[in-house]
Amino acid sequence: MFTHGGFSHILFNMLGLFFFGMQVERRIGSYEFLLFYLLTGVLAGILSFVIYYLTGSYNVILLGASGSIFAILFAFAVYFPNAQIYIMGIFPIRAPLLVIGYTVLELFSQVTSARTGVAHLTHLAGFAFAYLYFIIRLRINPIDSFKHRGPGGVWRN
Repeated sequence: MFTHGGFSHILFNMLGLFFFGMQVERRIGSYEFLLFYLLTGVLAGILSFVIYYLTGSYNVILLGASGSIFAILFAFAVYFPNAQIYIMGIFPIRAPLLVIGYTVLELFSQVTSARTGVAHLTHLAGFAFAYLYFIIRLRINPIDSFKHRGPGGVWRN
């Protein structure tokens, strides 16, 4: 999680951490955020590594914090379901729809692009472990938040 495969890799991960992570940390607090970040990232990496190994990909090297970053994007969508994120600075999309779109894109990429050097499985695992974290630790059903359209989402303070 603390090594990356080049400048653009770390740049985009850190931009995601900056834009989405700051808001999530403000909502849940620094301790919970650090636990969420480390746990989802480590678990996403371990699950990916085990699946790659079991499917015969023995020479896989996993780099980066993408599992955690995707988990943070998921958390952002749960806590701020009405937030508009601008794709390429032009096209507005609500945060939950972005998460759903990324999930579909990552599933498609995992199935169709076998050797691209991108661990799509780790991104998906980040979403999955974020979902489980919300259900198990925080006792929040993310689907309820995704459906809610009121200001501030379901989890208003």
